Amino acid sequence: MPKIAAVIVAAGRGTRAGSPSLRPKQYREIGGEPVLSHTLRAILRVPSIGSVVVVTHPEDAALFEDCSGRHDRQRLERVDGGASRQESVRLGLLALRKAEPDIVIIHDAARPFVDTALIERVVAAVDPRSGALPALAVADTLKKTAQGVVTGTVDRTSLYAAQTPQGFPFAAILEAHEQAAAAGRADFTDDVAVAEWAGLPVRIVEGSAANTKLTTAADLIAAKERHLEGNAQVDPRTGNGYDVHRLVPGDHVWLCGVKIAHDQTLDGHSDADVGLHALTDALLATCGAGDIGDHFPPSDPQWKGASSDIFVRHAAAVVRQKGGRIANADVTLICEAPKIAAHRGAMREAMADMLGIALDRVSVKATTNETIGFIGRREGIAAIATASVVYPGDPS
Repeated sequence: MPKIAAVIVAAGRGTRAGSPSLRPKQYREIGGEPVLSHTLRAILRVPSIGSVVVVTHPEDAALFEDCSGRHDRQRLERVDGGASRQESVRLGLLALRKAEPDIVIIHDAARPFVDTALIERVVAAVDPRSGALPALAVADTLKKTAQGVVTGTVDRTSLYAAQTPQGFPFAAILEAHEQAAAAGRADFTDDVAVAEWAGLPVRIVEGSAANTKLTTAADLIAAKERHLEGNAQVDPRTGNGYDVHRLVPGDHVWLCGVKIAHDQTLDGHSDADVGLHALTDALLATCGAGDIGDHFPPSDPQWKGASSDIFVRHAAAVVRQKGGRIANADVTLICEAPKIAAHRGAMREAMADMLGIALDRVSVKATTNETIGFIGRREGIAAIATASVVYPGDPS
């Protein structure tokens, strides 16, 4: 299988999208999230894409951190862009050299509505000797003018409107950009133009009418109304998790990421944090990704004594790789002792940090078992967790 990487170009100032006092358009919000966050989700949703380099303006590092914190950071790298889009792409490609991809797709941050099917069409059309361009045949009649007067009609038979992502064999497009820079050519408007200049063939694949580029303030308003606040499909899901561990003699327990002094301890291969184990299963359940034992087998010695926040962070990353946004996490601890109330705030803060969500989206509750059963006899502690995750309604 070829190694696939992506460059997302997000270094522009977007002056046509509104007042310079506003954020650049890629950081303006639609549907409660920055445009760039939607674009990252669309790219990271494709599991075959490995490394993703995001090229931003040097002044936008903090804005990028806010966007990227909602996604799988292990696949993301930020680099500073240049004075032009062409230079920014070249710098992004240079940053990918260490990943040694076979194929790279180059996408504009201001196209947040690209879907998985389009991306896969582009990737499938790339081969070692040619690139791929998603495009739509021009439907409108085109006119030539001079001083505001129509002078002719343009034959639209072979005309296409170019979109991104544009796909290329990595080594070939990097060489083309390097050659263009060395030749002092900085006037190309997209990467297919660079490829054409360098003699790299590019074939057309079907684009998407939904894959619009947000350029003006009116585009942003329309995006809010039409795509995310009106007709956008979303896929809310709920996952449940349950875990129980035996209590044995000891001096502390770990519950929901907090160490609590106690006259017993929980027995388990890791730190036996029942709350976090249940939460891990709840998160994985929202995208059919198995359970904690599939990802962290108790037979594997590397997890002996491990901190259970590792499991939760991994499950959250899996959810985000699938395009999910964690909306809420709720854990109920069932035990006779220790008392939980004094530790609830610390538990919520720990879980919010692991999940990368706001504190008011995390809940921890506790109840006893009224001295009934193994919990009532203080032989063990159980936990029930529920996670709510919103996935995009991508028809692909």
